[in-house]
This record gives sequence, structure tokens and C-alpha cells, in this order.
Amino acid sequence: MGVNIIVDADACPVKTEIAETAIQFGVAVVMVASHDHRLEPREGVTIVQVDRSDQSVDLYIANRLSPGDILVTQDFGLATIGLGKRAIALSNRGQIYTDQTIDFLLENRHQRARQRRAGKYGKGPKPFTDADRQSFLQTLTKVLMRLQENRTN
Repeated sequence: MGVNIIVDADACPVKTEIAETAIQFGVAVVMVASHDHRLEPREGVTIVQVDRSDQSVDLYIANRLSPGDILVTQDFGLATIGLGKRAIALSNRGQIYTDQTIDFLLENRHQRARQRRAGKYGKGPKPFTDADRQSFLQTLTKVLMRLQENRTN
């Protein structure tokens, strides 16, 4: 298909789903994590371990994304870079990041950071659920099917 799925794998809870779905569609997967997060080898998956510094995973991914690749990340900043490189950016909960939604998400993150600096703390992210896992799997499958259809037309 010529498309790669590139995964910000440090805290990604859907690595198995990505690997299994990619095999079905014949798509290469690159999982990138710092040395602090050991990844298990999987069929069809290239594992890249980078140093522990703050942005090493993001920089590695940003330097290797190509237009049409699929980026899986929960990092809004990295998703923004992916969109700028014309990649398809997905959250691990199945949300497709778009130019229209990413600005809102970044602004919301900025507002929460300001509140935390002022001493106001929220509850944090909701726990990851089986429904989130299913939503991600459905979204990834739809994206891959759409790419496959576009390649055959």
C-alpha cells in the first residue's frame, strides 16, 4: 500500500491492535519508544528505541513521517506536526485529529496547564476502556480501508 503506520509507542495501549490490523492490510508498522519502554517484537513491526530525552520520540517520528502515513499518538503537539506533514493522525481512543479539531485541543490543553499553575487540578484523563479500544480499532480499520480503496481507484 506504500503507507506506514508510525506509533508513538511509549504509552500506547493499542499496540497489539495496530500490529494485527496492519498485517491484515499489508501495511508496515514502526513503533518508536524511548529506552525506558521495552517493546516486544511482533510480526510486521519495526521497533525503534531512542534515547530518554524529553522529545526524542517526537523528533524521530517527525523526521520520518511522509504524506499519507498514519500517525498514532496521544500527544497533540506531535499530532499537529503530523498534520503539517499531511499524515493521518489518530489518537489511541480512535479520534481522528484534523486541522479544525487540533487548534481546540491545543487551546484546551493550554487552559488546563494555566489552571494547574494556578493550583487548580482536575481529575486527569479518563481510564482507557474496552470501548476506547474498540473505537480505535474501528477508526484504524476504516482509515486503512479508505486508503486501500483510493489506491485501487
